[in-house]
Amino acid sequence: MFDCASILRENLGESLKVHSRLLTETLPQMIRAAELLITAYRHGGKAIFLGNGGSAADAQHLAAEFLGRFLQERRPLPALALNTNSSAVTAIGNDYGYDHVFARQLEALAAPNDVVVAISTSGNSPNVIEALLVARKRRIPTIGFTGASGGRMRTLVDVLIAVPSSDTPRIQECHILVGHSLCCAIEQAIVSEPSFSVASS
Repeated sequence: MFDCASILRENLGESLKVHSRLLTETLPQMIRAAELLITAYRHGGKAIFLGNGGSAADAQHLAAEFLGRFLQERRPLPALALNTNSSAVTAIGNDYGYDHVFARQLEALAAPNDVVVAISTSGNSPNVIEALLVARKRRIPTIGFTGASGGRMRTLVDVLIAVPSSDTPRIQECHILVGHSLCCAIEQAIVSEPSFSVASS
């Protein structure tokens, strides 16, 4: 017999367990990720987010938090999500193959002071891996959001935030929590600096 309450209780309980482990197991990596992004913004760089499916939604969401504001009034922080330009994604996918939809954009758009934030629950998405190889070749710092295994991304990123779960919904829930936490930390770090303290008119 269908028991809606049990299903909801189980999902929420499992999510809370993973969130609790996330803090104890990934805090040093989150601190390092925040430091990379703060340094990038202090030196005129930008955050470049990328991912597929639900991770694409997270990439777009987090880029918007930087461009607009998270909690405090400030100048916009440059950020973009490479999955949002449908014409670029489909043209590159059609002409070069879907594995190259992020890598080719990085080749055109990435600059030395930028940071690439790659999001993949498995850590093995081929187009994300290709983008990280481009970032490595160009010596652009990289942050990876993955599940517990880290996949191939484990050896390709400078900072890996591996959610302690192999369950895709739990991983995705933690990815947006980590992203929001980073937004908050970065905003707090730079909001008192004169060049970032007020929104531009």
